[in-house]
Amino acid sequence: MSTTMSTAYVIVTVLTIVANVCVAAFDLSGAKSVQANAASVHVPGSWIPWLATLKAAGAVGLVLGLVGVRPLGIAAAAGLTLFFTGALIAHVRARVFHNIAFPGTYFGLAAASLALALTEASAG
Repeated sequence: MSTTMSTAYVIVTVLTIVANVCVAAFDLSGAKSVQANAASVHVPGSWIPWLATLKAAGAVGLVLGLVGVRPLGIAAAAGLTLFFTGALIAHVRARVFHNIAFPGTYFGLAAASLALALTEASAG
């Protein structure tokens, strides 16, 4: 395992963790913008706490992956990648493109974390 790859894995995964913890907290804050965004992509407001919990759980799984429970970290990265794939699909289906960069960024972070976690696992 190369030092560069390990560093990239840690940095990208920590960024993914921070991003998901922040967005989950924002979702749980009850902000009107969160409710409005959910409504614009046809997601019921009652789903927001559950979706925030999934984001937070993904972040916890990534942390556990970093501290040595690699299969859980890989599963968390895969789950977040699928989660944000669904968010992107919801935006496209509803034709809401003005803020699609947000789920796109979270998707990119999750997918990069997944790719790097798989690379680390195969190298280790």
